[in-house]
Amino acid sequence: MNDSAALIQENHALIVAAGQGQRSGLELPKQYATVKGQAMVYHSTARLLHHPKIAKLWIVIGAGQEQQLDQALAALTGYEVVIGGATRQESVRNGLSAIAAAGGAKNILIHDAARPFLSSKMISSLVSALGAESAAIPVLPAIDTMINASDGRAGDTVDRNMLWRVQTPQAFDFEKLVQAHSQWIGSNDATDDAQIFRAAGHEVVIVDGDEALNKYTTASDFAEQSEENMTQIRTGMGFDVHQLAAGEELWLGGLKIDHDKGLAGHSDADVLLHALTDALLGAVGAGDIGDHFPPSDPKWRGASSDKFVEFAASVIRDKGGCINNVDMTVICEAPKIKPHREAMRQNVAKMLNISLDRVSVKATTTERLGFTGRGEGIAAQAVATISMESV
Repeated sequence: MNDSAALIQENHALIVAAGQGQRSGLELPKQYATVKGQAMVYHSTARLLHHPKIAKLWIVIGAGQEQQLDQALAALTGYEVVIGGATRQESVRNGLSAIAAAGGAKNILIHDAARPFLSSKMISSLVSALGAESAAIPVLPAIDTMINASDGRAGDTVDRNMLWRVQTPQAFDFEKLVQAHSQWIGSNDATDDAQIFRAAGHEVVIVDGDEALNKYTTASDFAEQSEENMTQIRTGMGFDVHQLAAGEELWLGGLKIDHDKGLAGHSDADVLLHALTDALLGAVGAGDIGDHFPPSDPKWRGASSDKFVEFAASVIRDKGGCINNVDMTVICEAPKIKPHREAMRQNVAKMLNISLDRVSVKATTTERLGFTGRGEGIAAQAVATISMESV
């Protein structure tokens, strides 16, 4: 299969973040307003970027919003930016056109930035539905009494069993959605892409929606959250030790360092990354590195420890958490850590997909006391701080 043929088999996602959010009453477009400690657009961007079934992410923004997006997503990389149009429908078309120009996709998920709290489970559910269908949307039942109303007066009751609240992301066969947009002849701007898809004669299946995906629209949506829904700040701690031995490679912080001895262990024995992995897992009560990567399992022999760190970070994201910062200390007499510290920080920032100023690496000695002082081994400790919505 050639490169273009391989590309078209992928699932892409498109976040629509081009609006001005005038109904929100905010001074800036609502997608850049802070919600749960991050810009609104950050939340769904991070979730889609890190989902294993999404191959590429595109974000449609308004003209002149490039700097706002850069600031909102400073800790994230790997997405493409498209300039939107005057309406949501035009913005989606611009995004679809950009994807088509880049080689296309097999499937596309269209998501509104105003629905920030997108779960990995929802993404997986929609992608799975596309295995047998050409479109799928998440919906929630109407639970209140529903009526018609006119001129400020209540009218007849409407059967709520026939009414459903539609959410995003909405998932589609890419080529069919592009064609549906090109055929749309409605006099008004479509409120969602499922409307356009159905107008082209295609079926749309429904999957269970998620109350957490409620849309932020008015000023009251941005009001301070109740105490029950406040963001939790959690901290995890990690500590690890490995023996120094002749004939072994020395890996610290994802960096190979020249030294007369290396660290002995089942994996690459990167003591700093092992401590960090335990700190991350501890912040969400997910056990320790040995629970997930037991030394008795031969498949982890010689494994690069960045895999352990990236796994722990994915556990936090899957639970709805966000890594705020990590602070690590290497304890040894030799080698000298300072010449390698910045490279280690950069490695860890890349593993966690966070900005460099959220990563600290320090070093100390034990004044030649104990096993580290005698040069028999290296120890490391780590602290990770995360934000997580209360449950």
